[in-house]
Amino acid sequence: MVQAGEGDSGVSEERLVDRLSDYPVGKMFSKVDNRLGIVDVLLSEVKYNIFLVRKYWGAKEGIMVGLFVSGFFLGTWDLGIGEISSGGDYNRWGILGGEKSGFLHMEDLALILALLSLVCWVSFVVMLWNSYPIMRENMVYLLIGMGFIQFGYIKTHADNPTFPWESGIGGWIWIMVSNLVMLFLSVFVVRRAVVETRDIHVQRKHFHPDPRVIERAWRDHSLLAWSLGIAVWIIFLNISFWGSTHSVAPSPGDLDFNYSLSILHLFTGIIATFLLLEIVWFPEFMLGATEARIQSSRALEVSGEVFEPKKSEQGKCPVCNQNTAVIQEMTGEISIPCESDDCSGKGVTGSECEECGARIPSRVVCTNCGSNTPVGSHFGRVEAW
Repeated sequence: MVQAGEGDSGVSEERLVDRLSDYPVGKMFSKVDNRLGIVDVLLSEVKYNIFLVRKYWGAKEGIMVGLFVSGFFLGTWDLGIGEISSGGDYNRWGILGGEKSGFLHMEDLALILALLSLVCWVSFVVMLWNSYPIMRENMVYLLIGMGFIQFGYIKTHADNPTFPWESGIGGWIWIMVSNLVMLFLSVFVVRRAVVETRDIHVQRKHFHPDPRVIERAWRDHSLLAWSLGIAVWIIFLNISFWGSTHSVAPSPGDLDFNYSLSILHLFTGIIATFLLLEIVWFPEFMLGATEARIQSSRALEVSGEVFEPKKSEQGKCPVCNQNTAVIQEMTGEISIPCESDDCSGKGVTGSECEECGARIPSRVVCTNCGSNTPVGSHFGRVEAW
């Protein structure tokens, strides 16, 4: 993975960022059980992403963090005002409407803080939109999902202020529906679009005759920790929105305001928004100027921007140009037939045969001219004429 100019041919070595494939992977969990090795890989990616954030986030990201943190504090501040803790006037509701408006009949200081909070949030969204252009469409989907979850908790608490206590299956309907909408938008729309754009990017920009180079490119462009970030983000969103709605759900006569719920909403909301910023930023950092938009393969097909992946290629002897038994797959891996007698298996150079377990050679003998050449020389040759 390189910085935003990755697709440019003139990128120098100095512009290359630290690669994920060079980042050390611990063995804390794999020592317990080999099947837990994926946890070590995940932890390594999380540490790598934290390293990237610390190294490459600058003043722009700092301003955005300051905006959403300020938005949370201004929106939840109630000490010395009592507007939120008192429950307000439940006979008034809405934003506009003159005498019927609840928003316009708040305490003066509470109204000022609410408007300042709104300014902070609008500024944050505008900066997010302008800073990461290839993620704009997906950012909108994520914000819509957030709106659905918040509406789900508001609707549920309107019907049952003590939710989730004293709630049957019916009390969970709105929460489940809103989270299903969020899962669809975040996983099946946004994540799929990012993953498929990443796949096309690696196949198109990082193709190389040497399968080890391609394997390293796939490792460098891993989205395992990023996908985990989406799951953690949704969890913290649910906690934050539950804390905010649950703290003010009872009517003013029954409201026993709990500041601990406001603090829970504040801190989980800040963490969730920080994760949202990282979720939007990371694909832009990974792909940069090399991609115009992040879309799924189906969306690219509809828009007429169909990408044809490289097909498997038959190897040719570098001496006599005769076809050999070596094949380079679409992924860039070079498969070679096993040389053991009575074995029809194959495998990648340096690996074990999938059938007999014999070592796969790194050189191939041409049946036409008898030359013994490295497998890499059988691909990527350009004819002189």
